[in-house]
Amino acid sequence: MKKQDFIQKFRFFLNTIQDKICEDSKWKIKGFIDNDKTIFTLSNDTKVISKILEIHLFPYILDFANTHNFEVILPSHQNYYPDLSFISKKDSQVKFAIDIKTTYRNESNPNLCNGFTLGSHGEYFKNRESNKNIQFPYKQYQGHFCLGVIYDRVMINELTRYGIDDLKKIPSVIQNLTLFFVEKYKIASDSSGSGNTANIGSIKNIDDIINERGIFANFGEEIFDDYWINYGQINITDSRGNIKTITKLKEYLAYRGRNEN
Repeated sequence: MKKQDFIQKFRFFLNTIQDKICEDSKWKIKGFIDNDKTIFTLSNDTKVISKILEIHLFPYILDFANTHNFEVILPSHQNYYPDLSFISKKDSQVKFAIDIKTTYRNESNPNLCNGFTLGSHGEYFKNRESNKNIQFPYKQYQGHFCLGVIYDRVMINELTRYGIDDLKKIPSVIQNLTLFFVEKYKIASDSSGSGNTANIGSIKNIDDIINERGIFANFGEEIFDDYWINYGQINITDSRGNIKTITKLKEYLAYRGRNEN
């Protein structure tokens, strides 16, 4: 299957599962249950929400993979890239990398989200044949994608416990979920996604994320790759004669002699 066919089919699939994970715009997951049928509400912790969202989506993702003759390989080690490797059952050379990313809308500006990281620009990104911290060498993947969820947080009392008959009364910890499937480079920013690790940061405007209007989108994946492979490694002299490291796309394009448009 060609990359564009994969994108088209996955986006169609994504449009079919909104009602399967939400009801009246609210997340169907209400909490966790013990042997006594006591239900404990979820935490507002974003890491907890992210992991449970992944678990909730996974059976539907497997259905999609089976329908289109793909095998899904989970990473063999924690923190390996990507979250999901799709491998064609017809041709094992056809591989697609999918990372699942979740984040919340900015409460003061709902057009923005909190942002997320898009994987490392370290060893496996620089050396496309490396097996370090990646399931398969980077160059073996025909496409690198983000399956994303952006949501509104709902503040609830995490200490409240419910019975099995109270399901309809239990508030959802997130609501108004927006699902999207995009190519990684098309939503990347030119800034690191975290302060102490080599992660690529995303843009934060939600409409631009959904419509793949990141700053690399018009330049292509080769520019994205070259920029991030060399991120923080190229030194230039500014107008005052000071040596500085390139960490902005505008500076990189000037250095490479490329037009910003």
